[in-house]
Amino acid sequence: MRHGYPRSAVRPAIPWQRAYIERVIGSIRRECLDHVLVFDESSLRRILRSYLDYYHRSRPHLSLSKDSPEPRSIQPEHMGRVVALPQVGGLNHRYERRAA
Repeated sequence: MRHGYPRSAVRPAIPWQRAYIERVIGSIRRECLDHVLVFDESSLRRILRSYLDYYHRSRPHLSLSKDSPEPRSIQPEHMGRVVALPQVGGLNHRYERRAA
């Protein structure tokens, strides 16, 4: 045991990183886990995988000028009408233009 932590425990991040980690964990809890039922570890992993895909590909981030970490292209009106694509089991949606 070094620094008071058992070998199997995850050591805390560098102090300046804690705020970022707490922000992400808070977002996961508020936006996802507070709204779903988790039955076992495999369902938790499936839900978190789905949420993280949504978080990186679809969720608007204010710090990125309301874009997602993986940038999305702007879809002009001639591409069709706007449709909602359910994500995270219908908890969130991604909106895209689709041809009729």
